[in-house]
Amino acid sequence: MARNLLKNPSGEEQLEFWELTENGGCCWTVEDMPGDCGHEFSSDGVTKYFATSFELCLKRQVIDLLAEGYSSEQLDAAPVVMVQDWFCGRTDCGCTYQITICLLDENREVIKDFNHGPLTLDPDSESCSWKQVSHTFSDYGPGVRYISFEHGGTDTKYWDGWFGVRVTGSSVTVEP
Repeated sequence: MARNLLKNPSGEEQLEFWELTENGGCCWTVEDMPGDCGHEFSSDGVTKYFATSFELCLKRQVIDLLAEGYSSEQLDAAPVVMVQDWFCGRTDCGCTYQITICLLDENREVIKDFNHGPLTLDPDSESCSWKQVSHTFSDYGPGVRYISFEHGGTDTKYWDGWFGVRVTGSSVTVEP
C-alpha cells in the first residue's frame, strides 16, 4: 500500500505542517473525536479532527515529490495520484466544505486540478455525519513535481466559536 504523503492528516500534532492560507473567525482549532460534531468516525486510529470557524478557514500542504523520494523518471510516467478527505458538520449549525488539489510542475504551475465545493451541509435537511470525498488523477502527462492539497470551510450562521466544517483523515498517495 502506498504511503500517505500528507503530514499530520488528522490533527494529532495540532496544526503542525499546515500552512493556514485563511484563518478567519476564531481561527482553526483541533478537537478530540467525537467532540462537538457528535459523529463517530469509522476509521481506527483517527482520534482528532480540525474544526473551522465563522469566517473562512483554509489550510494547505504542498508536497515536494522529489524530496519524498520519487525520481523525475517515475513522475514523468504520470503515476496514479489518489486523494481522499473526510468532512462533517455539527448537528446544530450548517457549514460549507471545499477542497482543491493541484498537480504542479517544477515552477509550481498547475498541470491538472480537482475542485470540490463549496458544498453546504444543512443539519435541518440532511445528515451531517462524516462523508468522504476522493479523486484519482491519471493520464495527466509528464512534469509533475509537487502536489498542493488545500481544504477547509466555514459555518453558515456566523456563530462565534468553531461551528464550521470538520475535516480529518486526509491522504495523498502516489502509486508507483
